[in-house]
Amino acid sequence: MSAYNAIQNKLRKKILELHYGANAGHIGCSLSCIDILIATLIGRKTEKDIFLLSKGHAASALYSSLNHLGEISDEDLKTYYKNGTALPAHPAALKFKGIPFATGSLGHGFPIGTGISLGSKLSGGGGYTYVVMSDGETNEGTTWEAAHFAVKHQLNNIIVIIDNNGLQGFGEINEVIGNTSDSSKWQAIGFETAVVDGHNIEAIQHAIDSFKKSENNRPKVLIAQTVKGKGVSFMENKLEWHYQPMTEELYQHAQKEITEKYS
Repeated sequence: MSAYNAIQNKLRKKILELHYGANAGHIGCSLSCIDILIATLIGRKTEKDIFLLSKGHAASALYSSLNHLGEISDEDLKTYYKNGTALPAHPAALKFKGIPFATGSLGHGFPIGTGISLGSKLSGGGGYTYVVMSDGETNEGTTWEAAHFAVKHQLNNIIVIIDNNGLQGFGEINEVIGNTSDSSKWQAIGFETAVVDGHNIEAIQHAIDSFKKSENNRPKVLIAQTVKGKGVSFMENKLEWHYQPMTEELYQHAQKEITEKYS
């Protein structure tokens, strides 16, 4: 049993509650990355650091985590996906310090993060930039421009974490453009890389701590092997749960499964 079971239980249930209340999709991708957010945003980020959720379609994972940290109130969280909210389907930089930039489904968080990291190095700020991306997002040209920029400027203060669940909007990664999140591609460019179980919070944190101890000037990328819809059997590895909302029956069933798996 993980020491993080209680928070994994709580935040997964919160994600389900948000999506059920809003009758909204994008549940699977939020369950895919929530353990990454627990490990980094909740477990490792300091005041000097910046955290960017580039895969903005997993907004409910971000909102639930910031609510756990006390930055988003319960009252604000109740407005999720409603008219006039500061918590729309994709993060918008409207109100909260923990959401410094708006990001969409392919949110360009990595290019933004490289600029932040370079600025931090030039100013002597000393913080790290964490960027959580989707594997589908690595299909983008701006990802590879940012990667070369990070290597050129020796941005050893950026840690990119790829939520590698093997599915994107319209199919499996290998069926669309191909596996552009493979660690060998990042190594070839000049990144320090590691591959971990993206649902093992201790393993993610160990990899991050090892990155920080490195004495090289290479940017870092962590390939987190994940399962879309993790924790709910009828959602796991199912493309339709990128979009599909839950009925009341499915919502109750999902809540029950989370309780059983993370008690």
